[in-house]
Amino acid sequence: MSDYYDRDDRRRGSHRRDRDDRDYYRSSRRRSRSRSRSRSRSPSNRYSSSSGIPSAGMIPSAASQPPLSNTGGLPLDGYSTTLSAQDKINRELFVGNTPPGTSEALLMQFLSGAMRKTNLCPPDATPILACRTNQKFAFIECASVDTANKALNLNGVPFLGASLRVSRPSKYAGPHIPSLTWQQLTGQPLPPGMLPVPENNGMGGGSAEEKLNRELFIGNTTPEMTEAMLRDFLGRAMEQVGLTRMPGNPIVSCRVSGKFAFVELRTKEEAENALNLNNIPYLGASLRVGRPSKYTGPHTPHGNWEDILAKFMSGELQLNNAASAPAPPAAIAAPPMAQMPAAPAMMMAPAAAAVPVTIVPTRVVELKQMLTQQDLEDDEEYNDILEDTRDECSSFGTLKNIVIPRTGPGATKIFLEYLSVEDAGKAIAGLKGRTFDGRQVGATYFDEIEFANEDYSD
Repeated sequence: MSDYYDRDDRRRGSHRRDRDDRDYYRSSRRRSRSRSRSRSRSPSNRYSSSSGIPSAGMIPSAASQPPLSNTGGLPLDGYSTTLSAQDKINRELFVGNTPPGTSEALLMQFLSGAMRKTNLCPPDATPILACRTNQKFAFIECASVDTANKALNLNGVPFLGASLRVSRPSKYAGPHIPSLTWQQLTGQPLPPGMLPVPENNGMGGGSAEEKLNRELFIGNTTPEMTEAMLRDFLGRAMEQVGLTRMPGNPIVSCRVSGKFAFVELRTKEEAENALNLNNIPYLGASLRVGRPSKYTGPHTPHGNWEDILAKFMSGELQLNNAASAPAPPAAIAAPPMAQMPAAPAMMMAPAAAAVPVTIVPTRVVELKQMLTQQDLEDDEEYNDILEDTRDECSSFGTLKNIVIPRTGPGATKIFLEYLSVEDAGKAIAGLKGRTFDGRQVGATYFDEIEFANEDYSD
């Protein structure tokens, strides 16, 4: 019996010793971990006792270091990327009105050549590094910011029958850099039939606000008024009474919507001047010309068409010389007509060269003062004149018919029948004001019904 209890006591003692051993082992491990953590936090283990320099084993690797920062806290690699992206935007330019199918290489070569020709860059320079084209526009990347600033002067350069719109991209947020149009830079007028482009001003070239300052609302339009007819009629009316700042039609575009339309002028100043067309009669309607509803700019004082026409007919207003080369911008700037001082009486243009304000654009053009009765007497000379006129006037569009009456009320006149009103408008713009044997040529639209009936009388 006693042996049993002795064995039991020995078993319990052994179990207690086992538990004590396990408790001691666990306690030892906790103390060991505690000492390890303490050593890892101890400054004496991170720095040498003599110099305070990080020990070799404790210096973090370069890969684990965060990128260096500028004073604003932006990592230098991100900062460099931002600068690089901004520099690229500052070197980029938007090129609009590109003809469909224009290749990137051709556009780069043409624009680079234009810059060299006008000394916008050295003759051996490569001003344009890259180009990406779309259906109707492109973007070019210039070699430097200074080159991009100078390339703005390409705005309006003729290219494959279109005038290119060269301006800053919409993402550009830098300072405004003054520039000229290609016509102002070179002194060359816009070729006949080409639409002018807006000037690059300080309001961001293609911004919505800047465009709104150049847009006007046209009310009371009738269904037969097409975009081409309105653009031609209103633009020519402005040219006739001196509301333009430079040669050429000042209206860049027109869009018709039912009983109203919107026109876009090439400059803000010409938009202000065009407000004076209010109440101008056209096709039996009195057109209302004003600012669009979205316009939030200052009020522009202006008159109505009756007031401007009366001042023009009395010689109180001067007609801009559309045939001359454009002057520098400061010299050709025109304030709103209501604020214009009275001008000396002007020499009125011949009645044949004036365009009646209420005339309807047609497909037929009447040319006056080109021929004399003597030119029509000799058959061989008459045929030469007929062929020469056909060759010259076919350059403006598709010429369907040409008539030069030798007798009757139409004698000494030339009548050109084009395929479209647009082609006829191009011919008038290109021929009006030219001189032929010392005589100034008059070019106007002619009634299509009268032309079909061979009624050539005025």
